[in-house]
Amino acid sequence: LRYVRGIGIHPVVGGAIPEFRFAQFVREGGVAPAFLLSDYSVNRRRATLTAAVIDLEARLADAAIQMFDRLIGGMFTRARRGRERRYQDSIQSVGQLMRLFGATITALDEAVQNGGDPLELIDEAVGWHRLVAAKAQVDALADLAGEDALVTATERYATLRRFSPAFLDAFTFKASGTGTALIKAIDVIRDANTRKSRDLPDGVPLPFPNRQWKRLITESGRIDRRRYEIAIMATLRDRLRAGDVWIEGTRNYQRFDAYLLGRRDAAKVADVLPFDSNAASYLADRARNLDWRLRRFAKQLKTNKLEGVSLERDRLKLQQMPPVTPPEAEALDRKLDTLLPRVRITELLLEVAERTGFLNAFRDLRSGKEHDNPSTVLAAILADGTNLGLERMANASEGVSYAQLAWTHNWYLSPENYQAALAMIISAHHELPFARHWGAGTSSSSDGQFFRSGRSRSGAADVNAKYGAEPGVKIYSHLSDHFASFGSRIMSATAGEAPYVLDGLVLGAGNLPLHEHYTDTGGATDHVFALCHLLGFRFAPRLRDIGDRKLGSIAAPSTYKGIENLMGRTIKTAAIEADWDDIVRIVASIKDGTVAPSVILRKLAAYKRQNRLDFALAELGRIERTLFTLD
Repeated sequence: LRYVRGIGIHPVVGGAIPEFRFAQFVREGGVAPAFLLSDYSVNRRRATLTAAVIDLEARLADAAIQMFDRLIGGMFTRARRGRERRYQDSIQSVGQLMRLFGATITALDEAVQNGGDPLELIDEAVGWHRLVAAKAQVDALADLAGEDALVTATERYATLRRFSPAFLDAFTFKASGTGTALIKAIDVIRDANTRKSRDLPDGVPLPFPNRQWKRLITESGRIDRRRYEIAIMATLRDRLRAGDVWIEGTRNYQRFDAYLLGRRDAAKVADVLPFDSNAASYLADRARNLDWRLRRFAKQLKTNKLEGVSLERDRLKLQQMPPVTPPEAEALDRKLDTLLPRVRITELLLEVAERTGFLNAFRDLRSGKEHDNPSTVLAAILADGTNLGLERMANASEGVSYAQLAWTHNWYLSPENYQAALAMIISAHHELPFARHWGAGTSSSSDGQFFRSGRSRSGAADVNAKYGAEPGVKIYSHLSDHFASFGSRIMSATAGEAPYVLDGLVLGAGNLPLHEHYTDTGGATDHVFALCHLLGFRFAPRLRDIGDRKLGSIAAPSTYKGIENLMGRTIKTAAIEADWDDIVRIVASIKDGTVAPSVILRKLAAYKRQNRLDFALAELGRIERTLFTLD
């Protein structure tokens, strides 16, 4: 990153041309070999290389910040695991102490019941010396149980110092509002690094939402440099994730507002959104609907008119629905599979290309012309799709050389071209009369699948204990009710699935007339309920714990007799109204394609404490989740 910045090209230069044209220069600069660039005119060569360098600087900056994020997160994860191991190692001691205290309580109880001397009874039953000797052990266990992760993470301070000075010097951090205190704290650490001082001045900013950290940092009467620096780095990580602190020249760590449409443009898009953009009338309509539905639900539940639903011990009990597909259909399915002919994948790919015309999507990056040899394009696609690689594909193919495949792969295959080709295949698939046997083509579902990376130390892979000890990634896929996979996204194995639910619906569905979407419990949050409704989708997740989730109401919960214990706290409509304009702006930006839903949801989820906008969107989602539950 330092070397690329040394070239001296300011990122603002990229704003001098339209965004689409700049992206085209970047893609071309990324694949063009040096000999081809030398044949360009001077102006075109300079424009291509300049765009490539600006893009490279942004990607390197994002990669450096992501690496910082992982390193800080890893420090606290290892600290937490170390504390858990120490606690597990003390289980035997805890058992001994519990037995000791159990005997002490028994002796005290006997003294109360029989009027004896409690001290004598304790000495006889337990031994006073044993009780006194256990105090040190009790204090140690209490300290371990209450130990903050910051204290344990400080043990890895030497690891932090290997990268934190260089990281802080590499970037200029900006913030507004409460974030300015964090910027001042970063400047204090930078100054101490420059002076090579181990001590920090008095009165340094303490911009930590965690009050416990403030106490731990100052408990010795002076600032603990190690704890302070680790706490600042952890807070910086969280603020960068949320967008409260940003770095210009990056893509993934901009100011939160930078991802959204301007207010004037958002207002134009809001006019075509499928909901009333006036907060008062929107909430009044939802309040009437929610109130009527809750009253009807309470009445039906009281009179046992809800099939498969009952109230037992103030808890909803739902009867499991029988399977829709009979066993005979499963047997027939297997028999039909045996009747289908086995075909070569190359023949299948060629036939689908002829029937759908998807090869038209793979055009030359520079000229926009189609390839003069479709077989070469298909071979390059097959090499990608099977992970065979270009060299082995060339060895396995007739009439196609490695040089031809490499050239085709560089100039004709791109994520944008793949997306366009997939849209053509899905459109043709949904028009097939037979596809209507599976559904109306208006619903879809999504889920994540874990794939092992095959490498024990892959920088792109994470370990998720749910899937074992091997690292890997998750691929989150969207599937229409016609069994057409219209969107796939690679994500971290440890990331939550909910932020990515809407990505496929908004960015990958193309012209599919989707109205309803299904996920499992992992994809369901109140934020997703809210955004799905505001974007015109009915969200219908399969909730594992639906009977345990509290219903929400705008009126007082006591209004709904018989189901008071099923009700949670009152939905705070005032919070929704206060941030309504920002909610509409977010929805308009997503609808317009300005920002991916996952970007916004991950930014909101990054706050350690729920901020106003995050809370307002969640409250809106509680309305929709309650209506869905009543459905």
